[in-house]
Amino acid sequence: MPVQRSAQTESVDDYLKMMPGNTRVALEKLRKIIKTAAPVTTEVVSYKIPISKYQGHPLVGFGATENHCSFYIMSSGMIPKLARARNAELKRYDVSGATIHFTPDKPLPATLVTKLVKERIAENEKRAKK
Repeated sequence: MPVQRSAQTESVDDYLKMMPGNTRVALEKLRKIIKTAAPVTTEVVSYKIPISKYQGHPLVGFGATENHCSFYIMSSGMIPKLARARNAELKRYDVSGATIHFTPDKPLPATLVTKLVKERIAENEKRAKK
């Protein structure tokens, strides 16, 4: 079943309802991990994908196409860290810039997502102090 996306999606719940079964389950699990790692965030749909904002700035996002799911780190500063981690934690996944692609049958480990979300929180806090 193809992924259905609409420009009219207004909530993360609406976005998830449009996803086929196994993709929806994978993204719901990812959403739960993000919320656990960063409970004080605001969820919005921006650029047609769900995004968690922290202190008014994008933290991370997620989405899906017909071929894969994506976890958007939303930070060019994280790209070198992702490149270094590629041989260890990310070798099973396709990494493109600050985006990690995965499939519902090979979800991202909760420990990795939590670590990346916490690093993004630290970046946003540092940014807010400037």
